[in-house]
This record gives sequence, structure tokens and C-alpha cells, in this order.
Amino acid sequence: MIYVIECPPSGEPIAWFAYHLADLARKVAARDPLEAWEIHDEVTPRALLEALGHERVDAAARDAFPSVCALGDQYGWDTTLYRADHLLGRGVLSPDPVDERAALLAALTARPGECRVYWSDEEAVLATEGADTWLCAPGRWRARHALHQQLLSLEVLADNL
Repeated sequence: MIYVIECPPSGEPIAWFAYHLADLARKVAARDPLEAWEIHDEVTPRALLEALGHERVDAAARDAFPSVCALGDQYGWDTTLYRADHLLGRGVLSPDPVDERAALLAALTARPGECRVYWSDEEAVLATEGADTWLCAPGRWRARHALHQQLLSLEVLADNL
């Protein structure tokens, strides 16, 4: 599982989880001002043009969507382009691969306050036991407690009291 701690500027820290990367993407997008495909997407210029109603690269397509056609001409019509607005800027498509984890983390860190992501049960448990100095700082005891409670509720940790 994946664990997220969000520490808003005011209010209590919140710990929540996602079962896997696709679940995390869905949950991040549900509370983000951007659409899911703006947070992270992989698309070819040809697929973009087809989604816009043009099956061929012809004069009509070039007149209607010059920027999409410019991408196809520059990078190749079947080259995968990556979009991650929180990382690359609004509307930027790049041929350089963008890891979905990095795009989701950028979306989370764009929110007010602080956040931390732990990508596995083991990483989250170790964080509560001192492996993450950020989480174990004296001023973040509520965040540490929130993660600990989340781990208990999911039975990742046993409450031996």
C-alpha cells in the first residue's frame, strides 16, 4: 500500500492510504484543481489529433490544431509525449518520460502545507520508528500519530496493548 500524510497549514495532519498507484492517482485527482490527464498523461500527437476529431493529418487538421500538428512534425506522430502540469508547467508536452509517481508527488506537494508519501508498508512502518527524520521531528508528533493510527487500522501494525 501507499501512505500519504498531509499537514495543512492549519488543522490536524491527515493520514490516508491508496492500495496501488492507480488508486493513488484517482484519489489525488479527486481533490486536485487539475484534471487527471493534466496531473499525468502519456499520449501521442496522432492520438491527440484523433481525439479532436481528425483521423488524418491534412490541411483541415493543420488549420484547426496547429500546435498539435507542430508536436507531430517535431517529435513524430507516434512518439509518446508526457504531460505533468505540476512538474512541467501548464499544458507542456515533453518527449522525456515523466514517472507517474513523481507527477503525483508534485500534485500533492502543490497543495498548501506539507506532505509526505511512503510507497510501501515497510517504508511507512520504518518512518514511524524513526527512519524519517521529517516525521519524527518534535513538532510533527501529530503527523506521526496519524500515520501510526492508519497503520493500526489497516492491521499493518498490531496494537499489543
